[in-house]
Amino acid sequence: MDAKKIIAICQFGGEFETEKDGSLSYRGGDAHAVDIDDQMKFNEFKVEVAEVFNFSVDSMSIKYLLPGNKKTLITISNDKDLKRMVKFHGGSSTVDIYIFIEDVAAPDVSNMPASRSSRTTLSETVVPVNAPLDVVDDLIDDTTHSIIPLDVAEDTNQVDTNMNVPTEASPIFVVSNDEKYAKGAQQWQNTITGVGQRFSSVHEFRESLRKYAIAHQFAFKYKKNDSHRVTVKCKAESCPWRIHASRLSTTQLICIKKMNPTHTCEGAVATTGHQATRSWVASIIKEKLKVFPNYKPKDIVNDIKQEYGIQLNYFQAWRGKEIAKEQLQGSYKEAYSQLPFFCEKILEANPGSLATYTTKEDSSFHRLFVSFHASLYGFQQGCRPLIFLDSIPLKSKYQGTLLAATAADGDDGVFPVSFAVVDAESDDNWHWFLLQLKSVLSTSCPITFVADREKGLKKSIAEIFAGSFHGYCLRYLTEQLIRDLKGQFSHEVKRLMIEDIYAAAYAPKPEGFQSSIENIKSISIDAYNWIIRSEPQNWANSYFQGARYNHMTSNFGELFYSWASDADELPITQMVDVISGKIMELIVTRKAESDQWLTRLTPSMEEYLEKESHKAHTLQIVLSTGSTYEVCGDSIELVDIDHWDCSCKGWQLTGLPCCHAFAVIMGIGRSPYDYCSRFFTTESYRLTYSESVRPIPHVDTPAVKDSQLAVTVTPPPTRRPPGRPTTKRYGSHSQDIVKRQLQCSRCKGLGHNKSTCKDLL
Repeated sequence: MDAKKIIAICQFGGEFETEKDGSLSYRGGDAHAVDIDDQMKFNEFKVEVAEVFNFSVDSMSIKYLLPGNKKTLITISNDKDLKRMVKFHGGSSTVDIYIFIEDVAAPDVSNMPASRSSRTTLSETVVPVNAPLDVVDDLIDDTTHSIIPLDVAEDTNQVDTNMNVPTEASPIFVVSNDEKYAKGAQQWQNTITGVGQRFSSVHEFRESLRKYAIAHQFAFKYKKNDSHRVTVKCKAESCPWRIHASRLSTTQLICIKKMNPTHTCEGAVATTGHQATRSWVASIIKEKLKVFPNYKPKDIVNDIKQEYGIQLNYFQAWRGKEIAKEQLQGSYKEAYSQLPFFCEKILEANPGSLATYTTKEDSSFHRLFVSFHASLYGFQQGCRPLIFLDSIPLKSKYQGTLLAATAADGDDGVFPVSFAVVDAESDDNWHWFLLQLKSVLSTSCPITFVADREKGLKKSIAEIFAGSFHGYCLRYLTEQLIRDLKGQFSHEVKRLMIEDIYAAAYAPKPEGFQSSIENIKSISIDAYNWIIRSEPQNWANSYFQGARYNHMTSNFGELFYSWASDADELPITQMVDVISGKIMELIVTRKAESDQWLTRLTPSMEEYLEKESHKAHTLQIVLSTGSTYEVCGDSIELVDIDHWDCSCKGWQLTGLPCCHAFAVIMGIGRSPYDYCSRFFTTESYRLTYSESVRPIPHVDTPAVKDSQLAVTVTPPPTRRPPGRPTTKRYGSHSQDIVKRQLQCSRCKGLGHNKSTCKDLL
């Protein structure tokens, strides 16, 4: 059988750059092509490359990047490595090869006090995610070194280096053997110099000792470890390496008093690991985490393996990242204790706002409510009396839920009204949230709430906002239908029923509603009966008494929820600070945009009005009685110009004249702008964004001498379990079926958006 051939693009003289996602890209240099196949020997290949670049064969090392893994360079050092590389790139005709000249001699380890003359280590070959099974088998078969289990410890009396009490033994980590010194650890070879060396604290000595052991590739264990003395020996039995340091009298300094720098264990596999604590991992990755907040644990594992020769597992990297995040962002626990002062700062910076919190009997955090004056003023002065209530789970260390109230501005943009962080989503917490919202809203108009009918909201809205309207969220309603009829229908049938429910909800007249649910009745009498019992007067346009302006779902505020999702891993005060900054930015941006508008209505409403005016040209007014006009087109509709009413219901549902009303208005020589809801005017829009949110000053918990005056807030008991958090916002099994329907902001039709709308303007 013919040998598999491939072209190696050999590159030299350039530099690797690390992208934001941690992947490597090669810039500059020279390149030559060399033909290879899976029968070529490594020495033959190396000689050919050396001739191309005019290098010495002995001074050269050859590396490549795995397909699907642009973050780890793999060294080719023998025939199997070369054959494996060809196999990895079997689906491609070329492979990129990178040439490195080893012009720096390795350090002389024989005269170094704690270094080794020989080391037994593991191969650093990384199996790509998409590698074929036979390639994986080759890699496993080729691994001839022993692996030290990550979860097995030898010394049950080991002491954690960050504590003064005995703990379970730290895990052992194995180093790689491609380089005698991992490049990231070379700088630590002299962190321990010998007897007489001083350190500012026990912690500094422990950290220096750990780095020293990593650089010289040996494991150690503590014999004594407290706040004033530390005695450490090599983990290998009978090896004489030992060090003792203790506090200098009358000072806090720690001094090395005794040290035997000799190792006799010769790098046995059983003792070549390192005790890499979570705090050490945190110290290593902290700077990179500043630049790349989404630095993934799997990338941390790869980077530390490559830089320091230490093999972590996923959870060790995850825990190290958690510590580093807390060091960068501040303590989660301290953030809860700052809440009393944080709320005071919000009110000082933004008079007229509401920022309040509650705790449980044990002083643990319960709830926090925030509503800025700019949001309250903007809603009451320029927005429709329409509020969307929804929630999202938080991924922070102590979990919790964010409850949010959002509104729609005059251009149908999301406008944040208020939000709360609560320990859990519950009937009681929603009731409390609505009580706080009621206390700061002074509007006299009935408010329409678009929200779930569950979670106690039905009862709380009716009780707290008496005379208001509760429009059931159509998304939650359809999810509940699918859950209640679980297992009865195929995926396709469920999808058709969902479409019929949405059509029934948007239908402006009862006959349209009835036609849509009759379609469902033909599929399932159970589903039909469920819909009849679901109180259509609270979700169908043809029966709903309030004004929801064709907004049928409560997740209107997705922009706001994305802000919270971006910040929900921060301590609670910082999360609120980020959200307030986003609200501030939104107000400033939209205010500046609206200052450039020259139209009476907002842009999207001007488009809607223009579309209706085009439709009106084909209509005729055939009869008039007082203020009522009969308009003829595809259907005959009655328009009451004085009461802003059309029998097609379009005027009432949108707040803007429908085509029938437009025909009458133009026929009697009046301006259509006089018959548009004030909420859609540019003037109202500018009022919505006329006030600003001021930054919250930095909060430092003041020292309170009298403990009776101090308010204690501790974290809630709902702590997040370790591991990767779920990314699903909604847990319903019908998520793949129940999706928010696309609605065009121009024609209000379903299934498309403004950019794909085919209606004439």
